[in-house]
Amino acid sequence: MTDTAAPARRLLQGSEAIAEAMIAAGCRFFSGYPMTPFTEVLEHMARLLPGVGGICMNAESELEAVGMAWGAAATGTPAATGSTGQGLSLMQESLAEITLARLPLVVLDMARAQGDYYQATRGGGHGDYRHLVLAPADSAEAVTLIGLAFDLAERWRNPVLVMGDYYLAHTARSVTIPGPVDRAVPAWGLDGSSGGTGRAKLISFLGSAKQRDDVGYDLAAHYADCAAHTSTMAHAVKPLAEVTDTEDAEVVVVAFGTPARYVQAAVRELRSEGLAVGTVRPITLYPFPTEAVARAADGARVVAVYENNQGQMVDDVRLAVLGRAPVEFIGGLSLDSSGFGIAPDLDVRVLKERISRVVAS
Repeated sequence: MTDTAAPARRLLQGSEAIAEAMIAAGCRFFSGYPMTPFTEVLEHMARLLPGVGGICMNAESELEAVGMAWGAAATGTPAATGSTGQGLSLMQESLAEITLARLPLVVLDMARAQGDYYQATRGGGHGDYRHLVLAPADSAEAVTLIGLAFDLAERWRNPVLVMGDYYLAHTARSVTIPGPVDRAVPAWGLDGSSGGTGRAKLISFLGSAKQRDDVGYDLAAHYADCAAHTSTMAHAVKPLAEVTDTEDAEVVVVAFGTPARYVQAAVRELRSEGLAVGTVRPITLYPFPTEAVARAADGARVVAVYENNQGQMVDDVRLAVLGRAPVEFIGGLSLDSSGFGIAPDLDVRVLKERISRVVAS
């Protein structure tokens, strides 16, 4: 008899929920180097992956970790890696080449504060490439977006970056882990069977034209194909955003990730006090939910942007608003002494005061 009962809700720390969600999504290879707040995800993957026939590698550095993930992904194995932004800086060359090689890979950025926005959405590698970027606001949403990340990576053969932070990794809450996904081995996966045949499968950031020594690469054609693929992907992937109370809002506040939950709480309190404020929370950072932000700005007097950095997403908000309303930055870098991203400014009272000043201006 088939058990049709819904999956049980469980209280899990965010890092454990992310690990379980990756395994449920079909991930069977994971590599990384310990760096807080990424470390706990790596530890949970090391504990859980062998039980489903997977492999977790604690690499000697982020350079080795991304190289291992590249090799696993090239076989068609659903693979993932990650770090903090500092570790991902070391991975940028490989992440660029993995993208140009058209490989699916899920990348976790368990960031310290939100200073990695440019790195995540623009990339720090070479060449003309983009990653898809998802930004959950809590571990329950992270579970859902992890599954989406593996789906998108598989469909588009392109890295998908999931952007978290210290709060996401260390906060416990009730989550539901979905049932397991069985992902078939793709036909393009390297298994060694075509070597020496003159029709060998080839996965390379230089393209797949060269199959024999007398056949060279046409880099112009390959890069043009990659650019066309990126454009198609960017237009086909639906931008996601959570829009709240913007219909009558004089001030719309835009924020992403964990800080957005604090912003939303501050806005709820301000609305209960009679102020006309609303929020937009981008969930996809690339493609950015430009239309959602633009619609929210149409009736607003001011658009305010909160980020725990010196102002990065604010550029994308300005591009989306395009003069419909002034855009005012109300964020700023806020860190604990460790630099892990525990922000003293992430306080509903602090955010209410900043938003109130914008309303009164």
